[in-house]
Amino acid sequence: MRIPTLLLSSAATLALALPAHADGYSVETLAEGLDRPWGMAFLPDHGDLIITLRGGGVVLWDPENGITEISGAPDVVSQGQGGLLDVAVGPDFDESGHVYMTWAGAVDGGTTTHVGRATLDREAGALTDLEVLHAVSPGIDSGAHFGSRIVFQDGHLFAGFGDRGSKDFSESHISQDLSSENGAVIRISLDGEIPADNPFVDQDGAAGAIWSYGHRNIQAMTVHPDTGAIWLAEHGEAGGDEVNIVQRGENYGWPLASFGVTYRGGDEFSPPHQEGDGFVAPVYHWPAGRTEHFPPSGMTFYTGDAFSDWQGHLLIGNLFHRYIGLFAEDNGEIGEVARLLDGDDLRIRDIAVGPDDGFIYVLADGEGVPLMRLVPE
Repeated sequence: MRIPTLLLSSAATLALALPAHADGYSVETLAEGLDRPWGMAFLPDHGDLIITLRGGGVVLWDPENGITEISGAPDVVSQGQGGLLDVAVGPDFDESGHVYMTWAGAVDGGTTTHVGRATLDREAGALTDLEVLHAVSPGIDSGAHFGSRIVFQDGHLFAGFGDRGSKDFSESHISQDLSSENGAVIRISLDGEIPADNPFVDQDGAAGAIWSYGHRNIQAMTVHPDTGAIWLAEHGEAGGDEVNIVQRGENYGWPLASFGVTYRGGDEFSPPHQEGDGFVAPVYHWPAGRTEHFPPSGMTFYTGDAFSDWQGHLLIGNLFHRYIGLFAEDNGEIGEVARLLDGDDLRIRDIAVGPDDGFIYVLADGEGVPLMRLVPE
């Protein structure tokens, strides 16, 4: 029986009471030996999971057959932090069978993050009719900080990307350049078109797909189940990791406002977020340094019934300290109240809530790692 470690984070901005009681939970291993899994999504018609592997593979998991390989994945550049990344099931999946993915691929100038979609043919065990909907511009000669996550809202696709590892901590940083989609959230139609009401469509020299900018490396995105707002979590530079609520046309400050410090030397390179600095401050952040930092990957609001005390809480995966943070949320503010899988020595890559059972499904990160789920004790 697992009892979550209960705490209130020193970085919390919200003083919420702990849940009345934290249910115990057990961990079930559903599959083993996965090679660098990155994203997963439930298919609405069968309740099984589609999972991406960073080396370029796609698999399905279902309770009866376990893991089944799927052909037709895009060609990827699996170097550094690149490869096949996120996967999301289209909101029109029942009619179209569309599955959306992000991946690192080769372009002029190096590599970049691509957004594409394909049709899942379950009987043939294949993805067909693969098409690229958007390629982040410009391409960069770097193997770092591709992002990326996908969510759907209001009939549009939102995707968050990284800054490709730039160390130019100045106003000329790529995340502050509106002609670059690196370090930004984009908003496109399900067919890849740029909507006419995007914030920078009519601005000379700006990339019309950008919805928000000034981000460092987005590896978690989700939609609030009540407000419909898009939430994301992004890596800081040696601490300063952030949880942000995405707003149209806003600048989130990276690297001109940050709670982090340099990896080498621990030096401050910018002031922290402060009122009146012209940037949107995070709703939550972790302190500078590697002691308490929280490089996130994968997050979702808990909306199931299996863990009733966690209803509406936010789950965020921690890559470095190897646990899932459970955060209470109230009116856009959060505070950490529990740590799940703490001590299991597994980097957390992605999290999903089972639509039918309310169990918490977890992808570990690395070579030969498991797919697990948390069930009530």
